[in-house]
Amino acid sequence: MTADKLAILIAVIGAGSYFQTVTGFGLGMIVMGATSGFGLAPLATVATLMSVVSLANGATALPGRLHHIDWRAVGAATLGILPSVVAGVLLLECLSRSAADLLQLILGAVVLYGGLSAALRPAPLTERSDNRSFFVSGLFGGLLSGMFGVSGPPLIFQFYRQPLTLVQIRCALIVLFTTTSATRVLYSACEGQLDRDIWVLAAIATPVVMLTTVAARHYPPPLSPVALRRLAFGVLMAIGIGLIATSLPPLLHRA
Repeated sequence: MTADKLAILIAVIGAGSYFQTVTGFGLGMIVMGATSGFGLAPLATVATLMSVVSLANGATALPGRLHHIDWRAVGAATLGILPSVVAGVLLLECLSRSAADLLQLILGAVVLYGGLSAALRPAPLTERSDNRSFFVSGLFGGLLSGMFGVSGPPLIFQFYRQPLTLVQIRCALIVLFTTTSATRVLYSACEGQLDRDIWVLAAIATPVVMLTTVAARHYPPPLSPVALRRLAFGVLMAIGIGLIATSLPPLLHRA
């Protein structure tokens, strides 16, 4: 990797870390999107790197704020995530390439519609959903993670629709994504995928992640709760558009 690409990658990681600390999500999506768009590094390498640096983000963002977390909701979502990640990987292996692309297209449309409808009505629900709905959101999040590497949309939509404070929402999401990252790091270690390049990049990126996380904790953007919810749902719309954009060309090519 050239020095200029490394500098861009580290800068994007820093920006993603700031965004995730403010909203509870976005680090992986921002960095993977930039990596893919600008060809900064191999996607597999960056995906593993994101799992490692996400641990640093969680370790810096969460201390002193664990009491804000709705642990029943987080626990229910985690129970859904962990087994369904494996199911998603197995399901993807069973599907043909065209079927997987079609499923991704449908998923993108659903995520886009959900983000748009929620952005137009950003007010939260009047009552907290029951734990089963958090389990279901984790279940779908795990499936999407296993199939497409995108676990965020169901969890983001579920938590941002709850009558919780923004601190509660982002801390819960950070815990969930940190747990997912820890699982991926353990899996990568068992598979021997944590090579020297990963550790070198992690050593460079981790201080930046920690600094930007601290900055986000002390200097968040001056956004109202409604504006921040709209921002979150806007990112969901962008994810939906991205899923559609990557799945549609192969389908049209086969038609």
